[in-house]
Amino acid sequence: MKGLIFSIKRYSVHDGPGIRVTFFMKGCPLSCWWCHNPEGISPSQETVEKVQKAGGKEFRTLENVGRYITPADVLAVLEKEKIFIAESGGGVTFSGGEPLTQPEFLIEALKRCKAGGYHTAVDTSGYSDTVTLGKIIPFTDLFLFDLKHLVSEQHLKYTGVSNELPVGNLHFIIESGKEVWLRIPVIPGINDDHGHLEMLKDFISGVGNGRLKKINLLPYHRIGTSKYKRFGLPYRMQNTASPTPARMKELKAYFEETGIKVKIGG
Repeated sequence: MKGLIFSIKRYSVHDGPGIRVTFFMKGCPLSCWWCHNPEGISPSQETVEKVQKAGGKEFRTLENVGRYITPADVLAVLEKEKIFIAESGGGVTFSGGEPLTQPEFLIEALKRCKAGGYHTAVDTSGYSDTVTLGKIIPFTDLFLFDLKHLVSEQHLKYTGVSNELPVGNLHFIIESGKEVWLRIPVIPGINDDHGHLEMLKDFISGVGNGRLKKINLLPYHRIGTSKYKRFGLPYRMQNTASPTPARMKELKAYFEETGIKVKIGG
């Protein structure tokens, strides 16, 4: 059994507690306008042109994006970082893309990681059938849940899919008793208006149930925009500026009124 990934990030401190190893898996059913990992959208291996400049010259090479690994490969990587993971209270995180697009590999990898004594986390948009989600819950210690927009029409416009499934699955995960860190991208002009922010705060206050431990406010940034040309994808956020630090502090204070810990960034 193999899974298709496009990156492995060691010494990660933004994808769960402690020092972690994050596996970025290819394939995502969403097409968020602000996505900074467009290489994770396609469920297949891709070949793209890489341009490097040196001495006034351009050098063009072909780069393969995506490689297959086994659950045993995951454990082998973790074993090399075991001392850092153990001393920091870290673990392993599966991100993407959307890791739930490769359910068989994800379930087997999570099982082996848990059996090896590693803390496990899954970073997800929640866009998955509930049966599949239910299969990974027993082997997942923490869900990093990306909540894009609570208005279904806006969610459909900016991500390509309805929010009915993600919102329902967020309730399902919380009711299962698993710990959840809610990740909210702050996208100026899309989901940061006062009406939507009020809706978000009321929603969070209602679903928390003691299992929602943290809110991560993720400010929109333009890192990764150059990737879109390489992958032949349109970039639809050209006229959007990142929220200012002052604005992010304001939003942090606003969501702290829910009584839940809030952090700017991952």
